[in-house]
Amino acid sequence: MRTGLDIMRINAADGKAIDKARAIMERQLKQMVRLVDDLLDVSRINTGKLTISKEGLDLQSVVGDAVESARPFIEGQNHELTVSLPPQPVWLLGDATRLAQVLSNLLNNAAKYTVRGGRIALEGTVGGGQLKLSVRDNGIGIAPQMLGHIFEMFTQADSSLERSSAGLGVGLSLARRLVELHGGTIQAFSKGLGQGSEFVILLPLAGAPAAEAPRPAAPPRTRRLLRVLLADDNVDFVNGIGTLLRSMGHTVHISHDGVQALAAAEAFAPDIAFLDIGLPQLNGYDLARALRRQPALRRALLVAVTGWGQQKDRQQAFDAGFDLHVVKPISFERIQAILAGERQEQVLTQY
Repeated sequence: MRTGLDIMRINAADGKAIDKARAIMERQLKQMVRLVDDLLDVSRINTGKLTISKEGLDLQSVVGDAVESARPFIEGQNHELTVSLPPQPVWLLGDATRLAQVLSNLLNNAAKYTVRGGRIALEGTVGGGQLKLSVRDNGIGIAPQMLGHIFEMFTQADSSLERSSAGLGVGLSLARRLVELHGGTIQAFSKGLGQGSEFVILLPLAGAPAAEAPRPAAPPRTRRLLRVLLADDNVDFVNGIGTLLRSMGHTVHISHDGVQALAAAEAFAPDIAFLDIGLPQLNGYDLARALRRQPALRRALLVAVTGWGQQKDRQQAFDAGFDLHVVKPISFERIQAILAGERQEQVLTQY
């Protein structure tokens, strides 16, 4: 990323060089976010705080999200990916984000430990009240002595210095814990080094959810300019977001602590406020409560921006008066969607 910034600075007038540097930086940022998220999940596993939210899920949508997440890396390695699922709807009871995370971890692992131009297959079958998901590859395989340890934290099937794409050795341990939280199991199989590997997940099936009455079509959205309050002590981040929003025509006020934000809010009268929870002097929860006590701000949209995404964190935000709870890092695309009227929660960081 530092090299990319240097390229952009030195070649400020070269559009192609800047586009190439930007693409490199975006790829590296995604990798960095993934590593940080894995480390946060390690902490949650070790402290017993890793939880899931269960709801009725369609297998097709879960697999679609996982493949969409893993596809750029798979295609970047010139692998062939085949997906085979039952033709009929398959229903599960679980956390869509976490199950997609499990599958994307397995697909990324398959791509990582397979020589360029390899084959990866994701297959789903049902039987005996269970769903069987299999991820197979024709990659480097797993040594017999490693099969019993492959799901242990920080274990890597190939720790050689030549394999530069190796991660932290966290993904498989996390995958096992998430599968277990869904009442399932996961196993690894391999005939040995150089003979590929297969990871098999077994999950209980659930009945199809009751059909909902059709909702009336939403009226078309019209773009409107808004007054946006940004409160975050990460100066570079919040100033950058403010610059982008102003370039779109919105009126923006930026504060770097909770007291500043509270003092500015009454006169500024924002339509939407993005508030960091860990603000100096006055935290985001107390700030939201104070804003809700101001008559002019009772109908403003308050968005909690935080590094914590567990159910208790979301509930604490809603109890304080927030309308939405999003987990850092929040993308500019997500901010644009909220400004456009999308009020769906971002439950966990997307890779």
